[in-house]
Amino acid sequence: MIDADETFDGTWPFQPHFSNTTGFRQHYVDEGPRDAEVVICIHGEPTWGYLYRNFIPSLSKHYRVIVPDHMGFGKSETPQDRVYTLQTHVENLSGLIDDLNLMNITFVCQDWGGPMTGAYTIRNPDRVKRVALMNTLFAYGGEAPNPERSNWFKWIAKHHQDGTLNGILGELGSTILSVMKILGFQNSAAVNETWIRAYSAPFPDRASCIGGIEFPLDVHLQRAYPYIIEGLETGNLEAVKAKPAMLAVGLQDKAIRPENAIADFKGLFPNAPINTFEQAGHFCQEDIPEILVALVHQFIQSNP
Repeated sequence: MIDADETFDGTWPFQPHFSNTTGFRQHYVDEGPRDAEVVICIHGEPTWGYLYRNFIPSLSKHYRVIVPDHMGFGKSETPQDRVYTLQTHVENLSGLIDDLNLMNITFVCQDWGGPMTGAYTIRNPDRVKRVALMNTLFAYGGEAPNPERSNWFKWIAKHHQDGTLNGILGELGSTILSVMKILGFQNSAAVNETWIRAYSAPFPDRASCIGGIEFPLDVHLQRAYPYIIEGLETGNLEAVKAKPAMLAVGLQDKAIRPENAIADFKGLFPNAPINTFEQAGHFCQEDIPEILVALVHQFIQSNP
């Protein structure tokens, strides 16, 4: 857990806020007018809200921008007695949204932020107004056209089978850039000492890496699937399909195959816009932040 007041040489100048509503100390950013439309930006593996540092200043001029850190990431607490699954992370997100009494939400989501947003929206469609997906999927859009594992999940499978996965992902404090490159990080020009320190800071020891270890295992061990299926059985998929949506895909993604992300999106939102970027990767917020911020703003304004 990063110190609450850490700004990483001014690159993260946002006031910290904390909620204890779900039984742990969860950090979130809350910037912009309190009476404006709500935009919640959801990060994934193995990042934290820092992924959206170039989104917050521009978007918060027009919207109330909430950027939570998941349990075990960023400035949030890493409890050792909790289960780190998709369901738990969605329940934590739901608790924060209830705590802040947020409505008419526009989600901006990447990586695990997609399944989390999908699982939340299918269960709470009345609270969600729009969804903007970036190198992610909801997993509700039908069968993937390419069922072969991505490079990332091939890597996860190999090291899990060899018994070395916990050792490698348990050292994220020193291997963060290497792991992000396996996932499909592209923008080496963004990397400097401050960047490395910001992304490695949540992981000073192996115990602090539990979130980063468990996220990929939720897919590899198929632990997330029953919760996803439960959403289909008990939630409101038609209400999800009726939401305004957009997709941005960096085509150099090594974690989620772009063709699968696009197919899942089309299965839910056949007439919604899809934007592809040849030189961007899994962490498109790092690669093309200005382009994506403009797309999000245009998307919101075009779907009042």
